[in-house]
Amino acid sequence: MGRHSSSDTPAHDNHASASSSRDGAASASASGSAGTAGQASEDRAARGTDQPDPRRWRILAVLLVAIFMSLVGVSILNVGLPSIQEGLGASQSQLQWVLSGYALTFGVVLVAAGRAGDIFGRGFMFIAGVAVFTVASVAAGLASDATTLTVARFVQGLGSGLLNPQGIGMIQQYFRGAERGKAYGMFGSMVGISVGVGPLLGGLLIQIGGVSEGWRWIFLVNVPVGILALILAFMWFPKPLFQRTRGQSLGRTLRELDPVGAVILGLAILALLLPFMEARAAASAWVWALLPVGLVLLGGWAVWEKKHKQSGHSPMVDLSIFRVRSFLHGSVLIGLYFLGITSIWVLVAQYMQEGLGHTALASGMIGLPNAVASAVASNWAGRHVLRLGRKVVVAGMASVLVGLSLSVLVIQLREHGLVSEWWLLATLAFVGLGQGAVVSPNQTLTLAEVPMEYAGSSGGIMQTGQRIGTSMGIAMITAVAFSVLAHTDWGQAITAGFAATALAVIAALIVAVVDMRYRARSNGQRTSTGPAPAAPSTD
Repeated sequence: MGRHSSSDTPAHDNHASASSSRDGAASASASGSAGTAGQASEDRAARGTDQPDPRRWRILAVLLVAIFMSLVGVSILNVGLPSIQEGLGASQSQLQWVLSGYALTFGVVLVAAGRAGDIFGRGFMFIAGVAVFTVASVAAGLASDATTLTVARFVQGLGSGLLNPQGIGMIQQYFRGAERGKAYGMFGSMVGISVGVGPLLGGLLIQIGGVSEGWRWIFLVNVPVGILALILAFMWFPKPLFQRTRGQSLGRTLRELDPVGAVILGLAILALLLPFMEARAAASAWVWALLPVGLVLLGGWAVWEKKHKQSGHSPMVDLSIFRVRSFLHGSVLIGLYFLGITSIWVLVAQYMQEGLGHTALASGMIGLPNAVASAVASNWAGRHVLRLGRKVVVAGMASVLVGLSLSVLVIQLREHGLVSEWWLLATLAFVGLGQGAVVSPNQTLTLAEVPMEYAGSSGGIMQTGQRIGTSMGIAMITAVAFSVLAHTDWGQAITAGFAATALAVIAALIVAVVDMRYRARSNGQRTSTGPAPAAPSTD
């Protein structure tokens, strides 16, 4: 990560002006389409001159507040499940749905929500998502039984699915060049902080509120943060919040939202996610039959999107963006990475609480250095990603692999009474450093050449890949760990789980190296032949 080589500099950095002109051309062509004209005018206003939008940092501040709320609401639950089980008398199956319900609705609505933001206004959809998430947090905190809590978690996932793609789309919209990388770095820093602080905060709230009632506060803590985000959004977001083409009927505008495509894709994602989410709930074997159904629906969705575009409408996702190699590589990379990385904290929480008998608060503390390291690395990577390109991501994954290897060493030495498990504080910090250097820089590089009017839906595609990777990874990697646990002890089980995690990260690393070499070849060709060709048209 030290010495800079121009051969790996991302195309966005080398061709900022070309990318800008492509964005302008894309918006101009989209202005004839009812679905994108409202947002396109806002996009042009944001980038129509060389002067940066003066509102951009205040808008980013609102995004950071909301992402903190939504991610704390996820990570805080890792240490709260025993409290929910005692307080509500929930069964293991019900606890599984408290976790899965959120992830399911979140993953299903991401792409459609991103497209809705592209059409109706990202600020409007963002505020709607924050409001839904906040109200659902109140309902979850006041739930009187496990069924009510599960329904509230479904609604929470819907709210999070609505707001998250808008954050990515608005960073794409209001930031350019090096500032965009810096904004994504700050965004990633908040991700690291919220994911790391969540378990610690959850353990503290459960200790203060008591095991049987403390779980309520892990939901109610979202409420003041959500209210703050709403107030700041109404104060600082550009007006009008709701975008719609002047003189365009609502019916035609809704057709441009592509509701048929949204339903088909939502059912496909549901069919792909559900089997993995039910893997530990002792569901019937028939649930695995949904996997081929999901693949068929995914193919049907692609056919529909192509025909929808040929009929003169703006599709929910223009499939030509997959011909942009930077987008394709980055999307595959992040799906594989999340296939492994998100299982780490599930395994660590189980190891610390079930295996070693630590409290929820102590279990939460183990991730604090990881969170700090992730925030620092993300901020640094955001400032340097346009200069160093994929090298940042490759180095980040290498750091994750080092952290996993050292963590396995600590666990094995502890099994022989040679070291304390608290050495994991240091080894997992390497994972945090890697996390900060992977996620946000990958977003910057992956979305650099995507036309602006598809910023929201493209961000939704990336996040959907993350959700599918997360669900598959947690199901498969925890299955590996618990299969080993059935025959041996927790130390060997976590070692096996970490080994499976490392395999997924290595697969993502291979894609990153392939992309790095592709960029080097492309930059070499552009140097010898002149300007790069334009990205695939969305006309």
